[in-house]
Amino acid sequence: MKPKWEAPTLKKHRWDARCPERAWRLLPQWSKCRMPVKMGETQKSAITIIVAKTQNCWRNSAGLTAFIEGTESFNSKSLALQAQKKILTKMATKAVANMLIDDTSSDILDELYKVTREYTNDKKEAHKVLKDLIKIALKIGILYRNNQFNQDEVEIVDKFKKKLNQAAMTAVSFYEVEFTFDRNVLAELLNECKDLLHELIERHLTPKSHGRIDHVFRLFADVEFLSDVYNPNGTYKESLQKICHGVNKLLDEGII
Repeated sequence: MKPKWEAPTLKKHRWDARCPERAWRLLPQWSKCRMPVKMGETQKSAITIIVAKTQNCWRNSAGLTAFIEGTESFNSKSLALQAQKKILTKMATKAVANMLIDDTSSDILDELYKVTREYTNDKKEAHKVLKDLIKIALKIGILYRNNQFNQDEVEIVDKFKKKLNQAAMTAVSFYEVEFTFDRNVLAELLNECKDLLHELIERHLTPKSHGRIDHVFRLFADVEFLSDVYNPNGTYKESLQKICHGVNKLLDEGII
């Protein structure tokens, strides 16, 4: 004898609204059940509310809906916030909770995404590059703010800051002064930054994080990529202007 069908209730399946992936797996099962000919208002409302809440949660889950669906929109702040949320589950402090990406950095990242998307002609790859960049930056920031680095690693942090500052000043200078761009010089500075990051996270993060660093610099330190971006007659002129303007602002404010 087949078990009697029971309408799901909000109390029994409350977790579904918070976990849309599980809820959607259950919905097809409900549809296959032998539905009663007449449903009470309680049964109807329970299913309606669960479905509505699940759909709404799905649209807003992970803060990366546009990321997953591959739409044109890209919001680096939303991406940064979600990366922080994952990390905060293990290292929850007030200092880390207050660490949000600033507006200038967000604008730079958004322009970097546009350039990456155009250059690779691949939205998913562009999303992944920027996602890896943000994750690495936030993880190192959290380690630093929570005093996780020993004395030797603090010295590496200082070296990285100086090298990043040098790379940023060089990048802006190459944009502002005509006929000074040297792709090999800029690529070498970026690769030195990459090596310092690998050394810095060796004791703290997983091989996956090392892979993310390589993935980011494989593109941004590529001489062909740099040549195309700095081409005065190329398609990235407007984005390069905005990126350098933002980097210059961060330099003036002493952030990098």
